[in-house]
Amino acid sequence: MPFTLRNIKEDLEDLGSRFDGAPDLEFRLATKALELEKSGLSYQRVPPGYRFPYGHTHKKQEEVYVVLRGSGRMKVDDEIVELKEWDAVRVPPGTWRGYEAGPEGLEILVIGAPNLGEAPREDVDGRRDWWAD
Repeated sequence: MPFTLRNIKEDLEDLGSRFDGAPDLEFRLATKALELEKSGLSYQRVPPGYRFPYGHTHKKQEEVYVVLRGSGRMKVDDEIVELKEWDAVRVPPGTWRGYEAGPEGLEILVIGAPNLGEAPREDVDGRRDWWAD
């Protein structure tokens, strides 16, 4: 049976610096590296007290955010929810989302489906500073 094995922390490039935010923001895309055909996967480590600079929504993709470590908050459309370790939040297409880390930081896995293929930007609308106090 064919399979793909990758180490998310060792094998995948950290794209965090591309988001023009905190220097220790970590963002690793695993979809292509794992050769996923029907879903998507990313790992993110958000530094303590930092709000991810972009909110976004998808036309087709449903996402699940799984908190691995730490805590934080997530804004889903107009509702703010508290997050703790092992919480999982499902966000349907057409819903805006953004998140911020608590005092010890936030590590999350983001699982999306369907796979957005070669043109993932066509499915997403994002806004910098969407979540403003």
